[in-house]
Amino acid sequence: MTSRIPRDSRLRLVRPRPLAAAPRAMNQRRPHRAAPRPPEGTPARSELARMARSGLADAARIARWADAALGPGRGSATADGKATLSDTTAEHAARELGLTVAEVRADWDTARLAGLIEVHGGTARPGWRLRAWNRDDSAVLRGWVALFDAWSLAHPEPDGHEPAAVAEVVSAMPQVLSFLQLSAGPVPVAQLLDLLEQRVTELRTERCEVPYGPRLEPGTPEAPQPQQPAAGADGTPLAPLLDWALHALASVGALTCGDGHATLTPLGSWAVWIKLEQICVAAQSPAGNIEQSAEDMLRGCARLRPNAARAEYRAWLAARPVGSAVTELLAAARGEDALLRGLAFEALRVVGAPAEPDVRAVLDEPTLRPYALLWLAEHDGADPEDAHEVLTRQEATWLWVDTAAAVADHGEAPLLVRHLESAVQPTVPALLDEVRAVGHPRTVQVLVALAAAHPDPALAKAVRRAAFQVHTGGS
Repeated sequence: MTSRIPRDSRLRLVRPRPLAAAPRAMNQRRPHRAAPRPPEGTPARSELARMARSGLADAARIARWADAALGPGRGSATADGKATLSDTTAEHAARELGLTVAEVRADWDTARLAGLIEVHGGTARPGWRLRAWNRDDSAVLRGWVALFDAWSLAHPEPDGHEPAAVAEVVSAMPQVLSFLQLSAGPVPVAQLLDLLEQRVTELRTERCEVPYGPRLEPGTPEAPQPQQPAAGADGTPLAPLLDWALHALASVGALTCGDGHATLTPLGSWAVWIKLEQICVAAQSPAGNIEQSAEDMLRGCARLRPNAARAEYRAWLAARPVGSAVTELLAAARGEDALLRGLAFEALRVVGAPAEPDVRAVLDEPTLRPYALLWLAEHDGADPEDAHEVLTRQEATWLWVDTAAAVADHGEAPLLVRHLESAVQPTVPALLDEVRAVGHPRTVQVLVALAAAHPDPALAKAVRRAAFQVHTGGS
């Protein structure tokens, strides 16, 4: 029998390093290489964004409704402070939007997985992607890719399947999707089933899982065996699970199924190519940063190297009064984009002492507190590598998730994997337990992105399970 409990030896984190280094992860860059071109026939980004907006239109609608109808003093999103809509709220939305309660719940879950809605305790608020929905194609495409990564949560598997078999199929699907992308056309489902069986076998071999049973003596002829259907680790047939996976991916708009064939949609093909090439889909830095608002200036500096970014910060600060500049930077830090939060405090480091009163004033704001504590520690003379010691374990974990959200939204997959090095927890199981407890609104998206990026199947499985538990409010 194969244990379904992740082996701790397989889930050890690499050598820990100070958390203070985590916000600098976004500034680590590999040697420059020319950006590869997408495959011939790939629609333009504007057309891909139009497709994504169309596919997520219902999710955006429920997110805008939540923005208007829910929040402090207006209404409660959930009855238990978790992700599931309360019955009263679901019925309220169904009446106002002309939908069924089931449709409301489905759209709500899609909006959360795409980052259009964030739940904070018993209230909901729009994610930063919703704010940029009509003007920023990259934000729309990142939202769709987040949903694509979470396909197994968006369309949970039917009852009656062993979790180990489901995890094997989820871990094997990237290779199936890569084959579909390279095929550039319809592929028979039977061929995909053969590929899935091979990949599941490889995964089991990588885990050194040897099947039990009688062994033949050397030289003994093997009796012919009847053809068996493809099966998972526990003997579960893989065909129904492949059917579930294909329909789940179809439900998020990544592929189409029909007549015994599966075909990637243009969005699905583009997303798989993006992941194969491991390139960033963030927007290019705009020109004229000095005249931009703090938020736009920070976005423009996001792809710059640290020295170049600091030069931009100095030029931007020199063009306006320090007081109003600090106020504007802190307002940008309060937004939904975690990358801008980290960059805003980098800009405040350039401001120096004049920013200290305003930075101290935000210590009571949970979202900004970890950043403000690190800023103040460094301002008081602490070594940047030791500044993390001023954080509590909970604050350090919250900052780890927030930084991971920035990497997931704007960075490359290898950066997200390397971000594990900055966690203060000694093992992944300990990290997952504390990440789930800290209550960061982007926890599900971060865990799904990490599971999709990590090459270790056992670790990815544990992270994916934690994401599902957070998504469903389970334990």
